[in-house]
Amino acid sequence: MARFTRLSSEDRRAQLMDVALAGLAKGGIQEFTVDRICAAAGVSRGLILHHFGSMSGLLAAVYARLYRETTPDLSPLPPETRIDALIDGTFAPKAFNRETLNAWVALWGQIANTPALRDEHRRQYQAYLDDVTEALAALATTKGRTIDARPLAKSLICLIDGLCLQHCLDPEAMPAEDAKTACRAFLAPHLD
Repeated sequence: MARFTRLSSEDRRAQLMDVALAGLAKGGIQEFTVDRICAAAGVSRGLILHHFGSMSGLLAAVYARLYRETTPDLSPLPPETRIDALIDGTFAPKAFNRETLNAWVALWGQIANTPALRDEHRRQYQAYLDDVTEALAALATTKGRTIDARPLAKSLICLIDGLCLQHCLDPEAMPAEDAKTACRAFLAPHLD
């Protein structure tokens, strides 16, 4: 891209997030600097401030985008297919790989020290927890079961996170199919 190419505001924001996310996936938080992002995007330093308010704002925007890109949208699906879609989508190669893990780990490591990122994490996690809770409750209803969906959703999310971490660290030790099977086995006593 030529230096200082004019893009729409939406396209420039997307470009800056693309570059920042690629850096996080490649080299972790040390790649998340104004100079590296601006050089890779071919823009002046002021554009990050203009579009995100600060590097913390950019970090929070990247976090929200990564959540959207790696979390399946369950809302348009019938209740009986939402949990399977969640499990299959979470462990799909696009979301379930070393580069994505690198980005997540870099972002997670900044949550405690970056208020904007901590706030975005809380928003994203709450929305995800609400979606999983609703999906579990709907599935239980279709099966004629009564469950306490909120704690079950929290446990499932923790299991998914742990399985993703194990897979990304060593895909041979935790293949995607094994991770999917583990999630379904965890839910079976509650929903079958």
